[in-house]
This record gives sequence, C-alpha cells and structure tokens, in this order.
Amino acid sequence: MTTAVVIGAGLGGLALAIRLQSAGVATTIVEARDQPGGCAGFRRRDGYTFDTGPTAITDPDAFAALWALSGQEMAADVTLDPVSPCRFNWPDGTNIDLGGDDASVRAEIGKLDRADIAGYTRLLDHAARARREFGDNAFADLGAMARAAPLLTKYQAWRPVYSIVSRFVRNEKLRQALSFHALLAGGNPMTASAIHAPWLPPGALWSVRGGTNRLVAAMAALFGRLGGTIRLGDAAVRIETLGDRVTAVETASGWRADCAMLAANSDAVHSYRDLLTGSAAARRGAERLARRRYSPSLFVLHFGIRGTWPGIPHHMVLFGPRYREQLADIYDHGILSPDFPIALAHPSITDPSLAPEGCSTFQALVPVPHLGRFPEDWGRIAPIMERRVLDEIGRRLIPDVHGRIETRFSLAPADFAHDLHAHLGSVFGPEPLPMQSGWFRVHNRDDAIANLYFVGAATHPGAGLPGVMSSARATADLMLGRG
Repeated sequence: MTTAVVIGAGLGGLALAIRLQSAGVATTIVEARDQPGGCAGFRRRDGYTFDTGPTAITDPDAFAALWALSGQEMAADVTLDPVSPCRFNWPDGTNIDLGGDDASVRAEIGKLDRADIAGYTRLLDHAARARREFGDNAFADLGAMARAAPLLTKYQAWRPVYSIVSRFVRNEKLRQALSFHALLAGGNPMTASAIHAPWLPPGALWSVRGGTNRLVAAMAALFGRLGGTIRLGDAAVRIETLGDRVTAVETASGWRADCAMLAANSDAVHSYRDLLTGSAAARRGAERLARRRYSPSLFVLHFGIRGTWPGIPHHMVLFGPRYREQLADIYDHGILSPDFPIALAHPSITDPSLAPEGCSTFQALVPVPHLGRFPEDWGRIAPIMERRVLDEIGRRLIPDVHGRIETRFSLAPADFAHDLHAHLGSVFGPEPLPMQSGWFRVHNRDDAIANLYFVGAATHPGAGLPGVMSSARATADLMLGRG
C-alpha cells in the first residue's frame, strides 16, 4: 500500500490527510503540539473557551466535501450556526454591516452611497469567477502559469486589492471595508494581488458550535475513522532523503517511518532549513525563501469579561483614523503605531456556551510588523499592546472593560515563531504580491525533490481558510496523480 506522512496537523494538513486516506493512501500525521489545529488551536481558562485561530469559517462546503469523500455527513459531527453580519466601524461613529442577506447589504451600502450598490454586486461576481477559475489550480510548473496568463490578464491579477475594489465602488469607507479582509490573508490591500482578496458574499460566515476547535476535532476524528494515524506531541526533527527522493521521517521521540510521499504543513523555511538538513537542494530552497518579502504578523488578545453585549456582533472591524498610512507603517516602516485597526470577534454572542453564564468571550486581532521589521522584545511590548487594545475597545464599545475582565492572554509574533516555527513570526508566509503568487508562491510540489509536497498558508493559492482548503485539494491532486 502507498504510504504518506504529513508533517503538521493544521487545517491544511488535516484536510490533505483526509483526502489521501480517503483515496486509499495509508497516511500518518506527525504534530509537535499536544492538540491538532496548528494556528486553529484553543485554550480553556476559568470557564471560558478561546479559539486561538479563526472564530468563524467561510465556505462550509469545502469542509463538508471532506466527509463526502467517504460517503459521510459533516452535519453528524459538526453543528454550524450563521454568524451575524460583519460590522465595520470608524472613529467618527459610522457603522456599516456587511455579510447579511442581499437586501440588508444593499441597504447598508446605500447608507454610504447608493451608487455603489450596483458596483458591489459586480465586485462579488468578479471575485466569484476568479475563485472558480483559479482556486484549485496547483500551478505545478511555470508552463501552467504561462497557460493561465489569459486568465491573469482577464482578472487583472497584477492590480492590488484596493485598486480592484476602487474600480467598482467609490465611497472611501466602503473601499476600506471591502479591502480590509486581504489583511487577514497576510496581504497589504494596497499591494496584494487581487486574486487573494477574500471578499465575503452575503451569508458567508458560520460559527462552529463549541468553537472552531470542534471542527478541528471532528476532522481529526474523521481521519481516524478512515484508518489514519495522528502522532501528537511528537515533532518531526528530520526528513531523510536519498538523491531526489524523500525516504523517511524521524520524530523527537525516536519514531521513524519510511514513506513513499511526504507533505509538509509546517512552515516552509523551517521545513527546508531545519528538517531537510541532508539535502543541498533544500538548503538552496531555504535561502531562496528567506529572501522573499514576508507578510506581517499578528498580535492577538483573548479576554473574558463579566456581562453580555448583544449590541456587539460576532465580527467587527474597528478602523483607525488612517488607512493607507497605517498599512505603510505595518508593511514598509515596521512601526507599531498607536492607531492600529482591530478585528474584534465576539463568539459568545453566537454561542453562549463559550463563556460562563452572564459573561462573554472576545478576541482582538491586530496586524503588526513581523520580527524582521520590528525585532523588539515582545515580552515587554505585549502588556503595552494589551492595554492599548483594551483602551480603544473601552473608548468605542465597552467603557469599563478593564474592570470587567476575568481572564486574558495574548499571542504575539515571538509566540508564533517559537510555537509554530513561523519564519519571522509570520503565520501567513510570503506576502501575496503579484510576483509571489501562483507559481511564484511556495510550490505544492517541490521542484527538486519529486515526492516532497507542501500544503497550507504559504503555498498556492495563499493564506486564509479558503486558500488553505484549496491548497489541500490542489496538493492532494498532485500526490494522487491527478494534477
């Protein structure tokens, strides 16, 4: 029987392993941490449940497809609840809610500029067609990229997200709202290829009952039912090669397995530099990757507070007074400026079981420069950032938030670098610039080592849940000889 090893049990690694196991490939996942999920982990503290990754998912059909491969139903293992529209808020008090039903979205856009209603509809159509035509194409070689040139031209892939948005809508606040989500895939809306823009159509967000961690657990359980094996708490320490082939993998416990194929859901620089130490081709790959321009990192504050807040939706974006200039601080100047945007999640509004009765859970996510641009001591900076984030939430939403907190913790770039081996603390991998997209991104199959594959945020098509799930499908097709 063909055997495969997947390093890393993040969402991409789990999705790939399920596809391989469903196709009859005996697959083992090795995971350094004591729980699956990678960035999509969780913590339980003082009666609160905190997802350390996404607190809602898009495109549940991409996950349901994993169960369908073996004739099973995701609904038997996972319960999904629709999430209230995402609210965008500005310091002048302006609010717009996007992501509800079509009529409500049109009404919200009309509050800003009625002329933009038709433009928004055209933008969604443009984005949907681009996703259909590009999403699962693995771009296995430069020829595939060349053959896609007419499509790249058709969708103006070289143009930045903000520029494409501006083609369709004219209101500046709406432009910010519709381009911001590129940040959550590691891209600067002013420079990132528009192919990576995760625009949200109406009804696009879903919450997993019990937290996104329950989806991770269900994926792991599905993989086990199919006959797959997960080794938790046992980090891969060496990938053995012979010539241009991977032959085996070894873990920290001394476990070793021969394999016909190996896929890394681990950080690509870490995989090439630290695990493939016996391969000259891998050393060259690590050097090339390290020279790329990397996406910023994140500062993520999780906190549980007394009280319930029905007026705060599941997802909010709190913009600062600057947009273009703030993005330049993060991406170009490496400045931790005080007027940062905050992506605020309030998951207990959808699922009260995530907090003790009468209490609420929140996650505040702030894009920050990666460690290469801001090489400071985050042990010192993190408490300062926690206070700044809470001060802003207090000014705009919960006046006495400091006094209501029962538990809190934060994750900073140094944590991602240490816990996930993320290069420079960037969880998104290379910045999704036009010349770092498609075939120019980390390849789903290595060029020199024929049976070495990659999956996850750093690979084509890119970061964010839709990108990660598409990368799993594209990589599986290559490993199964369908690509």
